[in-house]
Amino acid sequence: VQLVESGGGLVQPGGSLRLSCAASGFTFSNYVMSWYRQAPGKERELVAVISSVGASTDYVDSVKGRFTISRDNAKKMVYLQMNKLKPEDTAAYYCKARLVVSGRTYEYWGQGTQVTVSS
Repeated sequence: VQLVESGGGLVQPGGSLRLSCAASGFTFSNYVMSWYRQAPGKERELVAVISSVGASTDYVDSVKGRFTISRDNAKKMVYLQMNKLKPEDTAAYYCKARLVVSGRTYEYWGQGTQVTVSS
């Protein structure tokens, strides 16, 4: 099982980045996928979540209207398009896969990609 994030980097306030997460080793289309972030000294927080078939999404209030989560089940990819970035978006971003079936929870994390918003 592997989740590999990419697309992070340094961007100026107001700029955009697109994060990608490549999945392998599990049945991707069965899993709810999420993006989390963790800034230094802060707890990891849920940023966005998308249902297994992509029909439903949700976002933390601070990114609504700026970030968009999407997925391509054929490619086993999940994306986070981040627009109008702010310095407070600076964090390590992680993707997570989660499935609950027959009372068991299966959960996998990627290693993270750093996003820094600074002028």
